[in-house]
Amino acid sequence: MKKGDILELEITSYAFEGKGVSKIIKEVNPVNPDNSKRYVIFVKNGYPGDVVKARLKKIKKTYAEAEAISILKKSPDRTDPSCKYFGVCGGCKQQDLDYNMQLKYKSDQVNEIFHHIAGLSDYETLPIVPSEKIFFYRNKMEFSFANKRWLSENEINSMQEIKDKSFALGLHIPGMYDKVLDIDECFLQSEMSNEILNFTRSFFKGKNATIYSTETHTGYLRNLVIKQSFHRKDLMVNLVTSEENPELMKEYGDLIQTNFPAVTTLINNINRKKSQVATGDYEIVLYGSGFIYDTIGEKVFRISANSFFQTNTLQAEKLYRTALEFANMKGDEIVYDLYSGAGTIPIFISENAGYIYGFENVEPAIEDARINIELNKTGNFKPFPADLNKSFLPIIEENKIPLPDILIADPPRSGMHPKTVNDILSLHPQKIVYISCNPATQARDVKLLCDGGYKLIKIKPVDMFPHTYHIENVALLEYTK
Repeated sequence: MKKGDILELEITSYAFEGKGVSKIIKEVNPVNPDNSKRYVIFVKNGYPGDVVKARLKKIKKTYAEAEAISILKKSPDRTDPSCKYFGVCGGCKQQDLDYNMQLKYKSDQVNEIFHHIAGLSDYETLPIVPSEKIFFYRNKMEFSFANKRWLSENEINSMQEIKDKSFALGLHIPGMYDKVLDIDECFLQSEMSNEILNFTRSFFKGKNATIYSTETHTGYLRNLVIKQSFHRKDLMVNLVTSEENPELMKEYGDLIQTNFPAVTTLINNINRKKSQVATGDYEIVLYGSGFIYDTIGEKVFRISANSFFQTNTLQAEKLYRTALEFANMKGDEIVYDLYSGAGTIPIFISENAGYIYGFENVEPAIEDARINIELNKTGNFKPFPADLNKSFLPIIEENKIPLPDILIADPPRSGMHPKTVNDILSLHPQKIVYISCNPATQARDVKLLCDGGYKLIKIKPVDMFPHTYHIENVALLEYTK
């Protein structure tokens, strides 16, 4: 076998990050053919039950990677995708897979990761929590402007001249930081979001507005970010540009107000940096308060243009209720919340705890948490600035914070720093509720905690992102020493 070879493969299982698994015989055992050595090939765009033709992309000693180029026999679990950009846009890679099977594979993959990485099997797996909505479930969408528009194969092969190759507003093609797929609809947020997207494109194209380029560090338009409440009638439009243009923004804002009265606030973030991030060095509020508000359970939260908020509001409540169930508090416990962000988890669980201490390294998030504490009149939660890539024990000692009975952690995809794990082991709270958007790093950290005296009791996956391979998982550990 060599790179570029095309093989006919049967997909028999499904791996983490959305790849089909095929096993071929590499070395036949003449005595017992059933014990022949098998070689694993991970196949992009392959589902269990498929028979595909696949081109080898990468060959390693113990496995290979390939991409399906044609389907000879379809899996019975395949379904027709709803979006016309499916297969080009990288946002919903599993939209052609039956949703019930998506859930099954996600749950299976979490267990496989814990078995393989953490070496654990003696724990309870609770049924995965499905998403209440599988389309239009996001409260935030971030679109990019680009002066290099991605053309589909149909457009390239078309005899008609393609106009506007140098103006695109949509989503980045996977692996292409400088090219954007110009889209007029997306099934992730709302119909209103699509209407604002298309209006914005039309307006700025009509004004011959320039698009920012990281290569030349010139141009005006950078990003369009839309944030929408699920439980309140709040909608934010945030246009990210490289500089100020008061006259153009006033005209845009006036038309947004006229055409979209549902928009409650319009913001212009000014980002002068070369980095491609949809946040600004500062912001100008053109109308409205500059914020929107939404609720998780009975708690209300203020959301700014640059603050983090769980993108699937309806599922966030289910995720937090799972964490609350796992903690099983009596009402007098001291709780530590690591990576506490804007305080959504501590405030959500506040009525069930004695006192909660939050630790967070992003100062604007701490400020958001303080605002949310005031909004909810939460008297038993206090956030502290803490670099969780270093030991946070000095902060505990300096502020004379009592030791925790329960610790909740919701780290970024990279998981917890080893120093943080060591700090937890030295504090040895009776219970740890570990929430993660990356089961692989979660399993790595859980193994370290179990080596230090904890036992994994149970896990419960929560599907926050239908049609993607991403999965949230909640784990409960208890101290046994």
